[in-house]
Amino acid sequence: MRNVKALLGKKVGMTQIFAADGTVVPVTVLEAGPCVVLEKKSQQGKDGYSAVKLGYQAAKEKHLNRPQLGFFKTIAQDPMRHIKEVRIPEKQLDEFEVGTKLEATVFEEGDIVNITAKGKGKGFSGVMKRWNFAGFRVTHGVHESYRGPGSVGCSTWPGKIWKGKKMPGQYGNKPVTAENLQIVKVLADKNLLLVKGSIPGHRNSILLVKSAPKKWKRA
Repeated sequence: MRNVKALLGKKVGMTQIFAADGTVVPVTVLEAGPCVVLEKKSQQGKDGYSAVKLGYQAAKEKHLNRPQLGFFKTIAQDPMRHIKEVRIPEKQLDEFEVGTKLEATVFEEGDIVNITAKGKGKGFSGVMKRWNFAGFRVTHGVHESYRGPGSVGCSTWPGKIWKGKKMPGQYGNKPVTAENLQIVKVLADKNLLLVKGSIPGHRNSILLVKSAPKKWKRA
């Protein structure tokens, strides 16, 4: 199993840079870290799996509830606003120590990563926007139902709509993972990563940058 690199960060925005041959490369600017290692879990421990827990952005105690404050007092660390657990191989646990800081230099130029963030919410949407339905034709007897879903019910039995039926509803505002994105530049002094292409989420949204297990380079 490959070693895993991971950092929490936020989306700063998009810009473009020029490659050595003069071509324009669209990039997304990410503020990656600094993250603090809050906890380690081992397969030999009570959890039964190997992972590290990362914290990002300092938080005030008044913004946390009592269980959260109790966790930070137990591990003797300052409160953090965002916490994420990342699975890693057991043999890699020795590379992490509780309390150490991880910065953008964890990654290198050319690394292929997966980025997970909450996508933009698009509100209550119909089936054409949400599920890419074709819709009805607008002539030959179709009456005022050009963007509807069509028949959704069953026959006499079971006489209900099955769970998971593609219907109108909330669209977006859920975690989305963009796979196999390339890091084209690391600005270590500013803790920034320049990632080729676009990523999910709005500006300043919190995200997880993690090394890709299934690596293939995008065009």
